[in-house]
Amino acid sequence: MINPFDDTYFMRKALQEAEAAFEKGEIPVGAIIVVEDRVIARTHNLTELLNDVTAHAEMQAITSAANFLGGKYLNKCTLYVTLEPCQMCAGALYWSQISKIVFGASDMQRGFKTMGTKLHPKTEVISGVLAEEASALMKRFFVEKRNLN
Repeated sequence: MINPFDDTYFMRKALQEAEAAFEKGEIPVGAIIVVEDRVIARTHNLTELLNDVTAHAEMQAITSAANFLGGKYLNKCTLYVTLEPCQMCAGALYWSQISKIVFGASDMQRGFKTMGTKLHPKTEVISGVLAEEASALMKRFFVEKRNLN
């Protein structure tokens, strides 16, 4: 039997979070954390609302998942995020010992790969899942933002 809960399924949930961020005027990045096909954290960027440069979707997801699990390590969890994590988020993900990161669009300017940031050696990374959708949402956000200014 085919498992309907694949990377695309969960990335669509992360994209729903990115849309919620878009609607709030936040840079549209969404993230969810999953353990055993169960969503335990669902978040998006909140930097504008919280007036906090560290309130990235991934940071919110790490905190939420750790609270849910009652511990700081996410070593049986998968993060789905619509944009490649920045070096700050990658550093936090390193310390969380997350098992797997799946991201949509690459960030060629500020992504952890470009910045040379390392993840935990046991963390598996999959990129490009629904990348076109994630990238299109990001582009739409910045086009609209430019047109308002």
